[in-house]
Amino acid sequence: MSALPVGQKSLTKAVSQWWREWIRRGSARFELKCCGEEEVERMAKDIGVSPSELRRLANLGPDSADLLLRRMAALDLDRNEVSRTEPRTFQDLQRVCTMCNHHRRCRGDFARDADDPAWHDYCPNASTLMALNALPWRARSEW
Repeated sequence: MSALPVGQKSLTKAVSQWWREWIRRGSARFELKCCGEEEVERMAKDIGVSPSELRRLANLGPDSADLLLRRMAALDLDRNEVSRTEPRTFQDLQRVCTMCNHHRRCRGDFARDADDPAWHDYCPNASTLMALNALPWRARSEW
């Protein structure tokens, strides 16, 4: 098993790269079960999550934070600018979204009305996204 690149800036990018590598070589779940606890701990540390979070991330797949990116777009938050300016915050947003239990409801809300504020009631990232939304982002000022 290859180690993740040092200094990886995006949790989703790190997990996606790791996931694609494992898919290419075989089943991620099976391989993770075959890893010793020390190796799982090392991989988790490399991407900044706990071993239990790594196991859950492996089960969820690389696209599990796509709803975050959709929400950011709906709020007119430039994901590249946010990830560059606030990398740890962006990584935490991705991890929280990936681990969220409300993906079905979130997808339904997007299908009905992306601007409906109902997501504030269940989204574990709502307060962070609203705080980011209140900031004067450069990408918005270039219009």
